[in-house]
Amino acid sequence: MPNIHPTAIVDPKARVADSAVIGPLCVVGPDVVLGDSVELLSHVVVTGITSVGEGTRIFPFASIGHQPQDLKYKGEPSTLSIGRNCQIREHVTMNPGTEGGGMETRVGDNCLFMASAHVAHDCILGNNVIMANNATLAGHVVVGDYAFLGGLSAVHQFVRIGKHAMIGGMSGVEADVIPFGIVIGNRAHLNGLNIVGLKRRGFSREDIHTLRNAYRLLFAPEGTLQERVDDVAEQYQDNVAVMEVIEFIRAGSSRQLCTPGFQDGK
Repeated sequence: MPNIHPTAIVDPKARVADSAVIGPLCVVGPDVVLGDSVELLSHVVVTGITSVGEGTRIFPFASIGHQPQDLKYKGEPSTLSIGRNCQIREHVTMNPGTEGGGMETRVGDNCLFMASAHVAHDCILGNNVIMANNATLAGHVVVGDYAFLGGLSAVHQFVRIGKHAMIGGMSGVEADVIPFGIVIGNRAHLNGLNIVGLKRRGFSREDIHTLRNAYRLLFAPEGTLQERVDDVAEQYQDNVAVMEVIEFIRAGSSRQLCTPGFQDGK
């Protein structure tokens, strides 16, 4: 039997694993699935068609699975799925998908959401993503594995954040961020590669050196971006990390690509 505090309200239709823990004054809706060893500490609301993976902990006053903040939402049975071993801190909000975006919001495994982070409708997050305090995602954002979003950053709808990318604190991101890239600024610009993150993830000195060379070629002033992408793809076709960047750029999206530059005339 799950450990449910007597002040919690858990709908009898909810599917709660025997090893789950539901603390004081939590509310769990009828279409919720809580996996093994999930813990709702206290004052947590989980509703909607929401599944929470094994070992995930949700802290007080988080609001998980309430209807999207999208005026086009008409009550469609969209879903929110949260992976295993995530940490969802105080006042975090996560919304399910919409008909206009694939009907699903999905969060991977081993993610950390610090206080007051927001994951909007139809976002897709990979594994090991970290969102610092008050970092926010608009709808339809895609975030790759190991990406880090700094405190008070905001990501525009439909933007893609590549694997291992880093978003600086208080940055406003309106364009796609390449894998391994680091962006900063009020209207964020690319500011090199996330070297610290690459080292922490175990990339070799050779791989980092190769990525740096490819980065310089990709954003050199000569030629068009398409020409530079083709040149880099030919030169580094056997390098997995570089080709991941190339494939990200070639995939394209409705947003422009975040490129190097200076802000506010500096």
